[in-house]
Amino acid sequence: MITGLMIADVIISILLIVVIICQSSKDAGMGGTVSGAAGASFGGKERGMDAFLSKCTIALAILFAVCSLVLGMLINNY
Repeated sequence: MITGLMIADVIISILLIVVIICQSSKDAGMGGTVSGAAGASFGGKERGMDAFLSKCTIALAILFAVCSLVLGMLINNY
């Protein structure tokens, strides 16, 4: 069971990295924050693929956290 959770944790983490990399940037980076353009990036509503990737990121992050906590509790008991 522990080995299965470890494999699931690795797969979830790789998927989380891929989903985060696939998301489009919402601001101009550090240059945009200095020039004052960062205010336009807050409060925007995602649409289409960005909304889907955002929801996938949240779901994968929750799965990763739960899986890691359960794995930590199981390993701590042995």
